[in-house]
This record gives sequence, C-alpha cells and structure tokens, in this order.
Amino acid sequence: MTAPTTEAPPSWEEERAASLLDGSNAAYLEQLYERYLTDPEAVPPEWREFFAGLPRVDGIQREALHSEIRQYFRDLARRAAATRPCAPGIDRETLEHVRKQVRVLQLINSYRFLGHLQAHINPLRDGPERQVEELTLAYHGLGEADLDTRFNTGSLVAPAELTLREILEIVQQTYCGHIGAEYMHISSTAEKRWVQHHLESVRAAPEYTPSQRRYILERLTSAETLERYLHAKYVGQKRFSLEGAESLIPQLDDLIQNAGAAGVKEVVIGMAHRGRLNVLVNILGKPPAELFREFEGKEDNGRLTGDVKYHKGFSSDMNTPGGPIHVALAFNPSHLEIVGPVVEGSVRARQDLWSQEDPQDSVLPVVLHGDAAFAGQGVVMETFNMAQTRGFTTHGTVHIVVNNQIGFTTSTLADARSTYYCTDVAKMVGAPIFHVNGDDPEAVVFVTQIALDYRLRFHKDVVVDLVCYRRHGHNEADEPAVTQPLMYKRIRALPTTRERYARRLIEENVVTEGEVDNFVQRSRRRLEAGRPVVPYLIPDGEQPKHRRVNWKRFVGQDWRTPVDTAISAERFRRLGERIAHVPDDFHLHPRVARIMAARAKMAAGEQPMDWGFGETLAYASLLTEGYPLRLCGQDSSRGTFFHRHALLHDQADGHTYMPLRHLAEDQARCDIIDSLLSEEGVLAFEYGYATTEPDALVIWEAQFGDFANGAQVVIDQFISSGEQKWGRLSGLVMYLPHGYEGQGPEHSSARIERYLQLCAQHNMQVCIPTTPAQMFHMLRRQLLRPYRKPLIVFTPKSLLRHPLAVSGMDEVTGGGFRTVIGEQDALDPAGVDRLVLCSGKIYYELLERRRNEGLHNVALVRIEQLYPFDEPALEAALAPFERVRRWVWCQEEPQNQGAWYSIQHRLRSVLGADADLQRVSRPASASPAVGSLRIHQQQQKHVIEAALGLTEPKGQTA
Repeated sequence: MTAPTTEAPPSWEEERAASLLDGSNAAYLEQLYERYLTDPEAVPPEWREFFAGLPRVDGIQREALHSEIRQYFRDLARRAAATRPCAPGIDRETLEHVRKQVRVLQLINSYRFLGHLQAHINPLRDGPERQVEELTLAYHGLGEADLDTRFNTGSLVAPAELTLREILEIVQQTYCGHIGAEYMHISSTAEKRWVQHHLESVRAAPEYTPSQRRYILERLTSAETLERYLHAKYVGQKRFSLEGAESLIPQLDDLIQNAGAAGVKEVVIGMAHRGRLNVLVNILGKPPAELFREFEGKEDNGRLTGDVKYHKGFSSDMNTPGGPIHVALAFNPSHLEIVGPVVEGSVRARQDLWSQEDPQDSVLPVVLHGDAAFAGQGVVMETFNMAQTRGFTTHGTVHIVVNNQIGFTTSTLADARSTYYCTDVAKMVGAPIFHVNGDDPEAVVFVTQIALDYRLRFHKDVVVDLVCYRRHGHNEADEPAVTQPLMYKRIRALPTTRERYARRLIEENVVTEGEVDNFVQRSRRRLEAGRPVVPYLIPDGEQPKHRRVNWKRFVGQDWRTPVDTAISAERFRRLGERIAHVPDDFHLHPRVARIMAARAKMAAGEQPMDWGFGETLAYASLLTEGYPLRLCGQDSSRGTFFHRHALLHDQADGHTYMPLRHLAEDQARCDIIDSLLSEEGVLAFEYGYATTEPDALVIWEAQFGDFANGAQVVIDQFISSGEQKWGRLSGLVMYLPHGYEGQGPEHSSARIERYLQLCAQHNMQVCIPTTPAQMFHMLRRQLLRPYRKPLIVFTPKSLLRHPLAVSGMDEVTGGGFRTVIGEQDALDPAGVDRLVLCSGKIYYELLERRRNEGLHNVALVRIEQLYPFDEPALEAALAPFERVRRWVWCQEEPQNQGAWYSIQHRLRSVLGADADLQRVSRPASASPAVGSLRIHQQQQKHVIEAALGLTEPKGQTA
C-alpha cells in the first residue's frame, strides 16, 4: 500500500503550462518558437517571457530554426540520391522506373481523392468546374515522354500492367466524367474498395441495352410532358416544376424497381415542393385527373381544411422483379427539410413491424433535398447524427439532392454556404457522395444503382447529388433573371434534358425521330385521359396485403368514449413486484437501491405510490396487454429529475438491466432511449413513428419543458395541424416538465399558453396531472380508447417526491382519469364562500397554506385536462358550493402566459357571464420567470396569499 503523498498539488499556472505543452500542441508551439527566434516582439508577452526562460547552450548566439535544419537534410538527401551508386544488379534506368511507378500510383490515388473537382457534373457549364493541379502529370514528376511506358496498375480495377496513357484514360473516364465521386473520406477500407470497384470496373459508364435506354427516354418524356401540359393549361399557377431536373423521374423509377428486386417491401419517400407534383403522377401513380381538380379548386377535403397540392402525400403499390412493393410519399409542410426525420421515424416503425423477418432491408427510406436547404437547415445535421444511433437508426437512407444551384434567389457559393459542395455535411457520418450531371440520365440511373447497392450492403447513408437547374424561377410566377441574369441567359439557351437525350439516341440509332414524337404524343394522351400513367402500378382493388395498420377505427371517435383503465389488485401486486425486481448479483448505486426498495414496499401495499412507481406501473400494464412502449428523451431512462430509473446500471461492471423488459414472456416490445441532444430532429422522428404505429405508446420527453422551443416547427406544422391539413392521425405523447421552483427563465415554463393557443377542433389533448394515479390512468386511456390524438402532458418536477403527491393502491385498481378533481378535504360546503381553480403543482402549495391557516371557507378545485375542456365535469365539481360568490383562477405563470387567456372564456361559460372571477398570477412579463430565487419566493408567496384571500390581489380582477 502506497503512503499518501505530502507534496503540494500543482498550481493553476503549472497545470496550464503542462496542458499547453501537451504533444498535441507541438506543431503550434514550434511555429510560435520559430517566430520568437526570428523576432521576439512578434509573439505575445507571456510567451516571450516563457521562451526567454528556456535553458541556453553556452557559446550559442542564435538557435537554428528547425525548418532550416529540416530543409538542409532534404537537400542533402536529394543530392545523395542523385550521386549514390545503384544496388548491385539494378541500373539507374531501372531505379528511375521504380520511382516513376510510385508516382503513377500516387497519380491514380489523386484521381480517387480529387477527380470529382475536375468532373463535368454541371449541366450549365461546357466542361469541368475547375482544373486541379494534383491531377496533372507534372505535379507527380511525370511527362508526355512517359505516356507510352507500361506501369503496374496497383489496386486500379484494370489489367495488372498498362501504359500511363491507358491508366490516365481509365481514371479520367471514371472520376472526371459526368460523375464526381467522393468516397475516400470513408474510414472503412472495405467500403472504399467496394465503391472503387463499382466505379472503376465500368469506368463509371455501364452499357445499357437499347430497350433500357428507350425506357429512360420514355420516363423523361413523361416528366417533361406533364410540366408543359400544366404550364399551358394552368397559366401562372404555382407548381414548383421539375423542369431542369427531369432525370429525377427515371432515377426514382429505377431505384424503386431495383429495391423491389433486392427484396425491399416498402419505400418511404420524403421531399419538399420542387418536382413533387411530377413525382406524385409519374412515380406514385396519382391520377392526373385528381391533380387537375386540385388546380381547379374542385377537390373535396371533407371535414378537413386541406393543404396546397405540392404538400400532399400519396401511397401506392408497384410490381417489381422481386414482387410487389409499397411506396409512400410523406405529407410535408413548407419547411424544406423537416420531413426528413419524420420519414425516418415512419420507416423505423415499419421496420419494427417487419422485425420478425428482415427489418434492415424490408423498408427503405429515400429523402429528397434541395441543395440550399440541405446545406442550410440544421435539422439535416441532426438527422444524420441519428443515422447510426441505436434508438433511431433505419439502417441507411438514400439521400437525393435535387441541386438547382440556387436557393430562391441566393447564389450558390457567394452567400448560400461556406463549403464547396452543398453535400459536405454528409461527410460527418462518412457517407459516400456521388455528384452527377442531371443532363446525363444514364449516369444518373447508374450512380443511383450504386447508391442503393451500397445502402443494402453496408446499411449506411449514401448521397446522390443530382446537379441540375430550375428552368423557371422559384415558382412559375417568379422572374429569376432579375437576380441571376447570366445564369438564366445560359438556361434559356439550353435544350431540355429530354431533347438532349433523344438527340443522342437518334444519333446512336437507338430510336427514330418518329418514335420520339410518338413518345410525346402518347404521354399527352395519357394525361388527357386522366388515368394513372405509371407503368408498374398495381390497380386499386388488386393491391396485396401489407403490414399496414388500420387507422379507420380511430376516425370520427369522441374523446369522451368511456374506457376502463383500472387493473386488478392481483395485477397491481404482480406487476409491482416485477418493476421493483433486481437480479441478485446486480450492484445498484445506493441511491437507486433505496428507490427500488421503496418500490417493493409500494408493490406490497405497504406505502403509497410515488410518481415513478405509478408511471412505471402504467407502462408495465400496457406492455403485458400487448402495447409496445417507445419512450425517448435526453435523460429518459434515468429521468432528468432522478425519478424513473427504468434502466439500471451495475456499479461494478456497468452492464444494464431494464425491469420493464422482464415482465412476461409474451409482453410487447419496450424501448426506452436516451436520445442525442436534439429536440427538433428527435421529436420529428417520434411524430413519424407515432403516425405509423397507432398501437404503441410513443412518448417524447423534453429535458425541461422549455426546451421544446427548439422543436416548435414540428409542433406547429405536424403535431397540432397534421390531421386538419392531411388527415394524419397521431397518438404521440409529449412530456414537458413544468413548474416554478425558482430555477430561472429556461427551467420553469413549458409554455402552456402556446399549446392551448394551438388547440381547436379537438386536435390535441392538453393535460397537467397532479397525482401518480392520474398519470397511470391518463397513459392507459391514451391507448385503450379507440381515439388517437396527440397528448401534451405538463409533467412535474418537485411533485415527483412531494409527500402529498402520492396515491394509494385503490386509486389504480378502481376509478379512472379525472379531467377535473374537486375539493378533497372534508369542508362544509355551506361555509365556503371562496373557490380557487388551478392546475398543476400550485395546488399543493395552496392546499398546505390553507391547512396551515385553517381557512375552511376556501375550496380548491383542480383542472387536470385543459383541452378538450370538460365543462360538465367542472360543473359537477362546483355543484356542492352554492354559496360561493368569489371565484379565483390561480396560476403561477405570469398573466400573459399560462392557461389564463385560453381558459377564462371556458370558465365563464360554466360560472356565468356575471360571475365575480378574479385572476391571480405573476404580473405580465416578457420572460417566463425571474432568475433570482429570492424574488421567485416573494412572487410565489404573494400569488398564494392573494389566491386564498390573505392579501389583496392588487388590481388582478379579470
């Protein structure tokens, strides 16, 4: 045993110096020191003092610069190499060939790394984007005289030995043609070699049969004809046309067919507006007549408000060489990239439904992006960051960037981004990126096949950058030449992609001019007929059965539909024992051990349930009834406030145990996930999951309710309005910790007012439960009712361990969720002249102060469901108090926040328009809460006293 040291710990200055002198800073320090040796005044004073104190060698006036020493030895080595004799048996000519062989291999590798920079990927240019010095012979010490010399080709997919001229031809055709491949940044050697082989083996230009090429032309013709037809028939109407990017249609067509051939059962597509109408008609088989009705304003949305036509989704079934495949295009709002994580969540739910077979390859996500949005929207990065995490992976997504080279009116490189390519963000996950010229549809189809094969083999994300342009402005009423005159002068002189490709096939005797004209006429006739134009579409009534869930059973249901959410005493004890069980050899943290021991007592009925037990018991009861659970958030397994402990961690070796996965042999799937630090991306993912799987309890939990602000676009454009816009039901649950405990502006309010403002037409449920039993019944009600609407739950913080916020066993073995809880103490109604209405934790503060003061004239009523507002339940709770003439709404939030402005008219409808209704709250405030604990306590004290009538509310009468 080592004796304790008596040395003083290092000073802050010593620790700082040690960290600065760490090896990782060596290059920086050497550069700084050389600058000091050249000019001591050129470095900061603290470094000048440090270097001056370094030990010196006697007699040395000036220390030599390290860079000068290194250069001296380089020159010495170069002179030695030029004069030294060759090894026995090797002449100088052979040695020179060996040196050039090395340079040739370096040249090959340079093309793999940098060839994309010199590729002809931009249809708006007549040649490559730029000339790259590293791709020249001279850069590698080679010249024209070496072109006919034979060299070993190394790892190049080619004969073992070729002339330099032949090698150069291969790498230029492969890497500098109409495809620019970025893959050398991938860390996996196996993946790099795979991509390398698929490109170099065919020199990035495979041979397509005449029938395949004719089919590509037909698909291009369908894409162009639709746009021209709409342009002529609906003049001036916005459609966000695909013109300039028509290769997307044969690209998606081929992707779906090849996916089906590989055994994929479903493809889920997400995309923004550009080209969406074309994809709907020419890929998913939406009847043109239906689209025309939408242009003419004749569509029937029934009870829904509907949405513009370029936001709508669709789904259909296609025949493929591998059997039928289901293709779905997700609905999306105007937010350009938010649909990406929604699609990923939907795909994950579908993969979970296919989990007994092959979840990785059963469902394929395909997400289409715009170039400016791909680079500019942070949710893209969040979604990439989820791609390989356990809770959110979909085993690889095929990303297609419809690269118009402009964002609305923002120029590509001057203002749109700081990276060379819009796709550089994808490098964060090591995704291969294939840039392809959109005016070469064969290259587009080929590179998309590689992308699909890569995803199916390695189950990772891959990106195809379809470099194209938009022939019109941001929309068809826009005039793009105002802001991009040179760009649009070039675009208006260009033939269309179909015209270019048709001319090429005519010149190569694949088709005749007459056949080309027939393709156009046939496409137009199909549109005018109004029937679906997709060749492989399976007609209505003939679709195969899929693993789709039945949402019809939830349409038109009433939230008041009664349901029994209680469980038997026997189930209570059995499930309570399982959620409190810990394996004998498991080493719990002492604090967690006390929590689990308390749960064992709760299961035995020896002490009341706390919040963690009641919540976990609800999950256990649903899991054993066949309902899967998916709960995710940034601290969800433990709980931000140390109350849940759904996942236990062994303190000896770190292995984990989740009691909720050990309830019964036939229980449902249980996933409790500590998510990445994302609100927007993760909440969108969970929404997508919940819209696909109605029979799972899908919960997203904010670390603090305030943090949901970062996901507001998901709440506004999907959760609250998705049903009215698109008819999309969702049972997503959001946990938003809420309560004023003096923790400052960002840790107090979950912004109740925002959610209530979004409530209309029974689109959501907003609840603020105050007991474990209420939480238990509310969660069970969410799944057991034939009713699916988003549920917003303002969950507590201080109530998680509040001695009064507990429930007895009888409260879960009987009863149900109460939207309103009336007075709980045995007050004489005849003596009550003041009644306080409230929600949330402030109830307990009011209750304790009332009891301490002996105020038997004040009754307290809690509203546990703020929307839909249950007026009959409130009337029943108020009925005993006929003598009350003073009504108070009490909230701890400021006047302009909380529930007041959204609830007062509902209170008056019950109390009567002439009722003496007061509001007691904090004063109106621009900030949700104060930062000072002292001021918070003063404000809270005043709110409690004013509500109970102990002090005057000072002008707070409503």
